[in-house]
Amino acid sequence: MATLALNEKPKRSAFDARTLLRLGVTYIALAILDAMALFLVYAFASDGVWELAITVGVITLIVNVINLRGDLYPLRWISPALALMGLMVVFPIIYTVYVSLTNYGDGNLLTKQQVINRLAQEIYLPEGGKVYLWSLYQEGEGNFALWLTDENDGDNYYFATLGNFEAVDSIDPGADLPEVYQGYRQLSRGEALRASGEAQALVFGAAEAPIGIASRKQAGEFAQRYVFQPENDAVFDHELQSLFHANYETGQFENDEGNTLLTGFISGIGLENYIRFINSPALSGPLVRIFAWTIGFSLASVASTFCVGLLFALLLQNKRIPYRKAFRTLLIVPYAIPGLISVAIWKGMLNPNLGIIPNAFVSLGLEPPPFFIDPGWAKFGILMINLWLGYPYFMLVCSGALASIPSDMYEAAEVDGANWWDKFRSLTLPMLLVAVGPLLIASFTYNFNNFVLIETYDEGGPPMADAGVVPAGHTDILISFAFRLAFGGGRGADFGLASAITIIIFALVAGVTLLQFRVTKGWEETSENV
Repeated sequence: MATLALNEKPKRSAFDARTLLRLGVTYIALAILDAMALFLVYAFASDGVWELAITVGVITLIVNVINLRGDLYPLRWISPALALMGLMVVFPIIYTVYVSLTNYGDGNLLTKQQVINRLAQEIYLPEGGKVYLWSLYQEGEGNFALWLTDENDGDNYYFATLGNFEAVDSIDPGADLPEVYQGYRQLSRGEALRASGEAQALVFGAAEAPIGIASRKQAGEFAQRYVFQPENDAVFDHELQSLFHANYETGQFENDEGNTLLTGFISGIGLENYIRFINSPALSGPLVRIFAWTIGFSLASVASTFCVGLLFALLLQNKRIPYRKAFRTLLIVPYAIPGLISVAIWKGMLNPNLGIIPNAFVSLGLEPPPFFIDPGWAKFGILMINLWLGYPYFMLVCSGALASIPSDMYEAAEVDGANWWDKFRSLTLPMLLVAVGPLLIASFTYNFNNFVLIETYDEGGPPMADAGVVPAGHTDILISFAFRLAFGGGRGADFGLASAITIIIFALVAGVTLLQFRVTKGWEETSENV
C-alpha cells in the first residue's frame, strides 16, 4: 500500500460534513425565502398590483442565482443589501415613473382587479325581498345561525341555518329570545361582535331565497349587485339592469348613457400628466418665478452657510483665541437642534405681534419688517433661518479640511512674501474647495428640495395675487409648489400629476448637478497646479 509523503496532505472530500451543512443551511434559507416570495407574488398578482409582484419575483430570482452559482460566491454576502436596495431604492424610482404615466389619484386609487373585488361585495334588496332584524346563534364552536325578526311585523320570528329557513311559532310575542334553540346557543353582544365578520361572509336559509347579513342590525334576501363579465370586460348592475364597460382612458366603468360607477381604477394615460403640467396656466407666470426663486434660494443658502461656516472655522483655527473648544461647542448648537423646532422658534421670534425681533424694532421707534406679508422680506427671513441652520455643518467640515492642509505650504508662501490674503486666495481656498466641493453640491441638492423649511415658515406664502386658481406663493420652491399643485386647492390627491412633477424636478436637479460637477472638476485642476 502506497504511503503519503511527509509533506503531502490527504485530499479533502468535495462533499465533507462542513460543505453539506453549508449547502443544507443555504437551501433551507432559500426555500423559506422562496415560499415567502411566492406568497407575496400571489397576493400582489391577485390584487392586480403587477409591478410589485414582478419586482419581488425578479429580486427573489436574482438572490437565488447568486446563492446557487459558485462563480458568484463573493456576492452572497451582499445579496441581502442588493435585495433591499432593489426593493427600497430602485423600485420606488421605477414606480414613480410608472405612476406619472397613470391616472392614479382620488377616484382612481385601486387597480382594476381590486375594484372588481370590491364591487363584488356590494349587495342590494331585490323587489319583493324581505328585511329582518337578526341575532346571532352558534352550534357549540361550529356553525352559525340567525334568529330573524320581521322588520315590519315584530311578532313574526324565523330561524335560518346554513341551508334551512323556518318560521318560529313557539315563542310568545314580545318575549325575550331563547338562550338555546335547536341546539344553537345565543351569543352575547361581545361574542356576536367578534364573530360578525365571519358571519357576514355566510349565506343562510334555503338556496331559492338566501339570507345575508347587510349591516349590524339588518339581514334579508339581499343579492349581489355587481357581477363582472370577463367576456365583455364590463360590470353588470343587477339593480339598474345596466352594463358598465371599462373605459381605460378615464379609468372608469361607464354605461351607454355616460353614467359611471363611483369607484374608478388605475389605468395608463401616457404622457397626459406631463402635458397637463406644461399646458397649465401656472407655466406662464408662477412656475417661471418659482423656478428662479428655487435656484436663487439654493445658491444663496449654499453660499451664505459656506461663507459663515468657513469664517468661523478660520477664526477658531487661530490658537491665540481662548476657549476655542467652548466657542466651537456653542456654535454647533443650531446643528444639534432638530430643524423643525428651530424653524418654529424663529417663526415665533419673527411674529409681527409677539415676536422679539419686531418688538425690538418698535422699541427703537422703527417700523418692523413685514416678514410674512412682503415677498422680499419673507424670502430674507427664510434665508436668514436657513443660514442659522446650515452654517454649523460647514464650520465642522471646513475645520477638518483646514486641518488637513500641510503647514509647510504656508511657510513656503511666507518666504515668497505672500500676505494673508494671498495665502487664502491661492492656497487655502483652492485646497478647501477640492475637499468641500462635493458637499457644496449635496447642500445645493438638499436646499433645492427643502420642503420642511418652506412649509413650516409660511406654507409658501405670501400668495401670488396673479396666480389665479393655481395655489402658488412667493416663497414656494418647486417641490412645495408641486405638492400644492397636485394635492392643494380642494381638488383632492393626484398622485399621477405629482409623480410627473417629481420626475421633472429630478431632471432639473440632475442637470444642475452635472453642471456643478464640471465646476468642481475645474477646482481639482486648479489645486493640482498649486
